[in-house]
Amino acid sequence: MNDCYDLIRDKVGDKKRLWLFLDYDGTLAEFAPTPDHIEPQEEIVELISYLGKLPSIRLAVVSGRRLNHIKQLLPQEEILLAGTYGIELQDRGGELINRVSFDEVRPTIEQLKPRWEDLIADHKGFYLEDKEWSIALHARFASDQDAEQVLAQAREYAEDAAKEAGLRIMGGHKFLEIGPQLANKGLSVAFLLDEYPFEGALPIFIGDDDKDEEAFSVIHEHGGVAIVVSSEPRATIADCRLDSPKDVHAWLRGLPKALNLSRFA
Repeated sequence: MNDCYDLIRDKVGDKKRLWLFLDYDGTLAEFAPTPDHIEPQEEIVELISYLGKLPSIRLAVVSGRRLNHIKQLLPQEEILLAGTYGIELQDRGGELINRVSFDEVRPTIEQLKPRWEDLIADHKGFYLEDKEWSIALHARFASDQDAEQVLAQAREYAEDAAKEAGLRIMGGHKFLEIGPQLANKGLSVAFLLDEYPFEGALPIFIGDDDKDEEAFSVIHEHGGVAIVVSSEPRATIADCRLDSPKDVHAWLRGLPKALNLSRFA
């Protein structure tokens, strides 16, 4: 954890301001039983509230979850919330911003959804998540062989839909999702940095998966620090690593003291 502090000390500059971006699942919290499981955790709510009130930190939670879920998990107004990889936003004043037209996306989702539902109907361990702007197929509890076969077929269906509607397909370990091109944490971080500038602030992104790697690239383009959350070393473009959400909590709590941020505004 000290390596991450040292990197930031070397880059933060005299103003000691941070533009801090955090993923939620796998980063702030352990993975829920299903993506639609919503259980606010007091420790996380308190930690985010504490960080969000520091004048030297601007804070955003950028999640693949839909915005309505993130609002329930983090019912605070002093931070910016970005759901569905940044398609849906709630700024620090509570204003809601949709960066994609729902009516342009939803018809394709409606056409693809029943095909995926039929595909998984006779298979165990799959979960279909409808995020309104996107749909995701989770195979976390399916056998490896079943997951590989079913997700391959689901991808074929998705490729046809994506080609016609100009959508993007996102993969991952036992995972498949289709949504708008702007459902991209890298593009969303770039948008937030541009729309909500924080003069002299060092951008930092903490995340755990390939969707976060897209954000890491943008963070590096802006001279910032990327931190991956992983229990084991793995291929990543991140600058340093934290082992678990528990370690993320400890690191974030220690950040103001490590940088002496409380003295700066």
